Amino acid sequence: MMRQLLEMAGHKVVEATDGEQAVKVALEKKPAIILMDLSLPKLDGLAATREIRRHKGLRNVPILAVSAHDGDESRAAALEAGCDDYVTKPIDFDQLNTLVRHYLSKSH
Repeated sequence: MMRQLLEMAGHKVVEATDGEQAVKVALEKKPAIILMDLSLPKLDGLAATREIRRHKGLRNVPILAVSAHDGDESRAAALEAGCDDYVTKPIDFDQLNTLVRHYLSKSH
């Protein structure tokens, strides 16, 4: 659903099914922004974010954490891992789209 809404808003979307694949896709595609689900199999979103941040070419790519947890501890852990912002599920698409546009405008 999130993919369809982002594509309808004019964004090109590439998906990964787990944290390991997320790192590989980020390295291959060099995305302008990453939406990182924190509950991923194989390698969770926090570990995947840390791994992505280790790569020089990806250090400045905005990463938005996406999580069902709406607590200060989860938010702090995401920011500490290297995420730039935090979005909770269920996703408010207007809020998400505003954040995506904000971070894309900062990175260009």
